[in-house]
Amino acid sequence: MSTTTDATPCLTCDLVRRRDRGEAPPWDNIVRTAHWDIVHSYNTSLPGWLVLVARRHVVAIDELTDEEAAELGVLLRRVSAALRVATGCVKTYAVQFAEQAEHPHVHFHVIPRMAAQPDDRRGPRVFAYLGVPDEERVSEERMNAIAVEVRRLLAG
Repeated sequence: MSTTTDATPCLTCDLVRRRDRGEAPPWDNIVRTAHWDIVHSYNTSLPGWLVLVARRHVVAIDELTDEEAAELGVLLRRVSAALRVATGCVKTYAVQFAEQAEHPHVHFHVIPRMAAQPDDRRGPRVFAYLGVPDEERVSEERMNAIAVEVRRLLAG
């Protein structure tokens, strides 16, 4: 079901269903596990901003099953390691809010922190890279290239 308990539409659920139908582009279908989808954020200017999306609709971390939580921990580490290779980042940030009206669904941002990243874009200020105008967003071609590389690294 693509609604929350208050009947607000869930775009995240719609995107999961698009992946289920095999209609997602490579950047929105990097890897699918039993419980999580790994995708590139579609509205960022930071190449490699990935998102781990729960495959079933949950709105809070405590609603995860033990199996979902265990898989999440392994994926956070593996995706972070893949991003170090794919982007050259020095580390990653892992963040979860699920507060945006269209995305009340549990998802974890795994954000590369580059060595030369400006101070005003570090820590929580990294969110200045998100929700940017279309002309500032990472191109679909670049997102797809990162997706292919991360998929290869996670498969190895």
